[in-house]
Amino acid sequence: MAEENDDTEVEDNTEESVEESVEESAGQGERELDFILDIPLELSVELGKTKMLVNDLLQLGQGSIIELNKLAGEPLEVYINRKLIARGEVVVVNEKFGVRLTDVITPIDRVKSLAQEE
Repeated sequence: MAEENDDTEVEDNTEESVEESVEESAGQGERELDFILDIPLELSVELGKTKMLVNDLLQLGQGSIIELNKLAGEPLEVYINRKLIARGEVVVVNEKFGVRLTDVITPIDRVKSLAQEE
């Protein structure tokens, strides 16, 4: 029976040290994350694409309509640093346009797309 008490004390000490390690690594992780929070990123939202001749571009004026390769209602594509990260839809918030994300690309799919580009 004395051996059982010794084992219990060892388990309690182990649990405490594990909790302390987790807390220390969480604090360290936050400091590491703080380091990257100020990195600027280029975010762009794509409604669609088209190709046109320079002559056609020069003919554009106010009220001109440019036909895009997407249909109305299709999801917009959200890029960060020219890499697709999500799809979404246009919303209006306080008379300003915004994008509601409807589909976020998984990290695995992002890695696959990087491999396809090479």
